[in-house]
Amino acid sequence: MVKNADGSLTLELEDGRSETVDCLIWAIGREPSTNNINLAAAGVKTNEKGYIIVDKFQNTNVEGIYAVGDNTGAVELTPVAVAAGRRLSERLFNNKPDEHLDYSNIPTVVFSHPPIGTVGLSEPQAREQYGDEQVKVYKSSFTAMYTAVTTHRQPCRMKLVCVGPEEKIVGIHGIGFGMDEMLQGFAVALKMGATKKDFDNTVAIHPTASGRVCDHALISCAPIFEGGRTGLHD
Repeated sequence: MVKNADGSLTLELEDGRSETVDCLIWAIGREPSTNNINLAAAGVKTNEKGYIIVDKFQNTNVEGIYAVGDNTGAVELTPVAVAAGRRLSERLFNNKPDEHLDYSNIPTVVFSHPPIGTVGLSEPQAREQYGDEQVKVYKSSFTAMYTAVTTHRQPCRMKLVCVGPEEKIVGIHGIGFGMDEMLQGFAVALKMGATKKDFDNTVAIHPTASGRVCDHALISCAPIFEGGRTGLHD
């Protein structure tokens, strides 16, 4: 990284590309706070990073001791911890022995300006899991009514990642005004196994950015590889 005379930063990336930006966010992640609760005294095992090792039922290696939330190293989001805890309670106290949280297809949002929302597989992940021939990507861009009449329009870009001849949707990603609010409904559809045809058969709400995924406005796109980048949700 080089700081330029005008205050901008030039980054030299591993793939040979360079990017000049006005600021850099150093996302170093977090460490679990398990060192100060004396897990060793109870015999509870952690991994090399300090996360508590659990199975899909949130059991630790010690019978009768359970763990949920960020300290298990799963998806580190408050609603995920709440959902896992609820299912653990159902299993332990409500006679539901098979109850556990499915950690796949969990929606998440970056509350930035504009907000970014994502659920399911990214395009590279889908291609790795299913193969290039099985993956089809659709994209759309639209400016919703809320900002369309202002001088500061905020377009929203949507991306669907589909697989197989039935075009089952395995990933939904977007950036733009309102993405933080609209993603939840799309996450339900993805969790229920929706296909591109299901979206096409749903009447769109116009004029909204979310409606663009239901009014045949999505454009089928070939994979976009520009120095390793693949558009939304790399």
